[in-house]
Amino acid sequence: MDTKQEFFDFINAGNTFKGDFITMGAAMLEGETITNAHVKVPLKTLNRHGLIAGATGTGKTKTLQVLAENLSDQGIPVLMMDMKGDLSGIAKASPGHPKIDERHKKIGVPFEAKDFPVEILTLSEQDGVRLRATVSEFGPVLFSRIIDATVAQAGIVSILFKYSDDNKLPLLDLKDFKKILQYATNEGKKEIETDYGRISPASSGSILRKIVELEQQGADIFFGEKSFDTEDLTRITNDGRGIINIVRLTDIQDRPGLFSTFMLSLLAEIYSTFPEQGDSDRPELVIFLDEAHLIFKEASKALHNQIESIVKLIRSKGVGLYFVTQNPTDIPEGVLSQLGLKVQHALRAFTAKDRKAIKLTAENYPDSPYYDTKTVLTSLGIGEALVSALDEKGRPTPLAATMLRAPMSRMDILTPQELDAINKDSKLVKKYSESVDRDSAYELLNKKIEKANEEEAKTKAKEEREKASRSSSSSRRSSSRKPAQSATSKAIIKVLTSATVIRGVFGILGKMLK
Repeated sequence: MDTKQEFFDFINAGNTFKGDFITMGAAMLEGETITNAHVKVPLKTLNRHGLIAGATGTGKTKTLQVLAENLSDQGIPVLMMDMKGDLSGIAKASPGHPKIDERHKKIGVPFEAKDFPVEILTLSEQDGVRLRATVSEFGPVLFSRIIDATVAQAGIVSILFKYSDDNKLPLLDLKDFKKILQYATNEGKKEIETDYGRISPASSGSILRKIVELEQQGADIFFGEKSFDTEDLTRITNDGRGIINIVRLTDIQDRPGLFSTFMLSLLAEIYSTFPEQGDSDRPELVIFLDEAHLIFKEASKALHNQIESIVKLIRSKGVGLYFVTQNPTDIPEGVLSQLGLKVQHALRAFTAKDRKAIKLTAENYPDSPYYDTKTVLTSLGIGEALVSALDEKGRPTPLAATMLRAPMSRMDILTPQELDAINKDSKLVKKYSESVDRDSAYELLNKKIEKANEEEAKTKAKEEREKASRSSSSSRRSSSRKPAQSATSKAIIKVLTSATVIRGVFGILGKMLK
């Protein structure tokens, strides 16, 4: 048996599954594509999460597109972030190309051009389904992260969240949080100090400035109601295809903290609301987190722990998470160890640091008798990748340098007119287009302050009346003493004006004149 046939049998044996699967492409040996040596991913293990990594321009976005298309065809909804705007092309069929036909002929899979059901979501003022969440849904850890709070400031944020919970003050938008922050350093200072501890005016002032900066960046748009219902991410079309939900981020690329923190908040909401699925045959939802390094960049230890917990536990809800980034070292080890599917595009070794990263990356993949992983990583072409998945029993499939299939949809952006047509047909755009401003912390605290001011005014008025009453009483007592003084004066005058006294005075004067 020659080496090619042996390799062919090796790949096919490791990619034979009982249940449904997605075909990624065909395995390559010494740079040659081995037709029909198909590399597959079973649906059963897609909730075990994954990684799509590689240098810029190596084909990560197209791999993401291929996975999303095939998941949709299998009736599995998808949520993905679109940083550059080109993923929206999934809504339109590929125009085809001779090179695509040539690629698929090598792979041994016929090419079919088709479009897919797409929902456009937005965190900004772009048209689409408005994504909103309340400040309370973010929680103190994520909210502290989005304002880049120091440890001391994060402690204050936690106190304010706790006070709000204890006093049934809903924190819906930034206006609510600003109000409770101002209340804590003014009217409610004594109350909060007594029960929760002292809040530094300097720290609260700094937090307020950071919130104002957030508002200037447009963050107030996605803080509030109506909150997005995560169940709307799991919709299926009438013909049984999963809807691909695309969060367009083209106009907030310079504000990575906003969308990465929002995505973490969304993950936490999905985890808390989705029912337990156990070890099902297919995922309920698959989420692709593009530019994943932004999620972990400068994250606190508490946030890292929270992310790791979500990654470990959310798969039991039937949700698969796929991190898309340039280098696997961008992902913390605690998260990386939880990832089942790894699609590694080419890495470039320009510096000693790059070579070290390649060595570390190679160690994350199973050993193969057919590849020197470190060498393959630097020699892969565009649209080629090392692929390692988990079989239906949770064991790694054979590592395969893979010629990946091409997307069935357009590999380009939609025109403004095409985007408008999708949004006009969307039921969710209408559902979430209206903002709601119900009574929350802002209104309730204003009422509390107003009531306190009224009570203070009443108390002050009562004190003024009592003071006036005391003054009036004093005046009456003074008046009652005046008649007695007048009688004494009259008696003295009577004595001084008596005839005896007058004769005595004149007698003395007469003697002096002599």
